[in-house]
Amino acid sequence: MGTKTVIAADNREWQVRRNIEWSTPAMGDEFEHDVDGGRGAVVLVIASLVLFWVLVLVWTPSGVYVPWFYWIVLVVGVGFFPARWYLRRPWTIVAKTQGSYELPPEHWTGMVRGGSAAREETRVVLRSLRTRATPGHADSPLQPVN
Repeated sequence: MGTKTVIAADNREWQVRRNIEWSTPAMGDEFEHDVDGGRGAVVLVIASLVLFWVLVLVWTPSGVYVPWFYWIVLVVGVGFFPARWYLRRPWTIVAKTQGSYELPPEHWTGMVRGGSAAREETRVVLRSLRTRATPGHADSPLQPVN
């Protein structure tokens, strides 16, 4: 997503953006316990599954009839987890301003799960800046960064 610029209620110019995180960042106490198999593990698992299904299809006797709805169940079953993985990716929302003569520069950041939740939170941040001149609120995922 591109950066959106908004003029806040205190006449400061804020830039708000959201970015998808392709790997879940380790935060706080999770840093030392974050174990990621990496892309190699993903390639190995997907290659194993493809090999398994190729072997099942090749070794199926020619007289076996497979109903059409089994193929639909197979496609839905195979596509469910990649779709869920993509739709539940974490998004980072960043709001920052250069400040003004009277007010210091600010940088706020937060993380939200899911693309639709990220779009909604971005709208909330933009509305909050226009009305209250601050991107965060009591239960906001955005927090100031020092």
